Amino acid sequence: MDRMKILKEEKGKNLLTELTSLKDALSSGYLENLNRSLPFADLMFDRWERARELGFGEGSSVYDSAVIMGNIVVGSYCWIGPSVILDGSGGLTIGNYCTISAGSQIYSHDNIKKTLSSGTEEIERSNVIIGNNVYIGPNSIITRGITIGSMTVIGAFSFVNRDVPGCSIIVGQPAKVIGRVEENQGLITLKYK
Repeated sequence: MDRMKILKEEKGKNLLTELTSLKDALSSGYLENLNRSLPFADLMFDRWERARELGFGEGSSVYDSAVIMGNIVVGSYCWIGPSVILDGSGGLTIGNYCTISAGSQIYSHDNIKKTLSSGTEEIERSNVIIGNNVYIGPNSIITRGITIGSMTVIGAFSFVNRDVPGCSIIVGQPAKVIGRVEENQGLITLKYK
């Protein structure tokens, strides 16, 4: 496909002019009202509508740049950020009030043994379960077969390859528990070791 040739044709010129005008209008509105600048696709498409179309729970949102595949159940009031990968090919369940920060990747399959065996072994798939009120920091990776308990904080750039008990604070590669989430009369405290 010759992108430049298509854009130079009359139809392409008109469409490009209209799209540029629409992008400028949406961008200025976001900047004025929300002090935010987003990629064009995220300006164009409503992330709450996308979540509804995917069957996610009430009030959940998912950015247009997020990759969603397989069998995924997402609870209510979850925020799924830009450039996230959610792989439900082995099953993925995310509870209510969860944040999956930008660039995070949650996998329910891997093809390690298939690759190493020159294709004689199958792709391995295992369900991933994430409890309620879980915060997953930016660019974290969660491998297949993992269960993360409710009220858990996963720090940015963490590699989670083991189950995580509820009310934990974990960070690192591989992620390790460095603290505890405590709740007292509706107030949350993060306690570090």
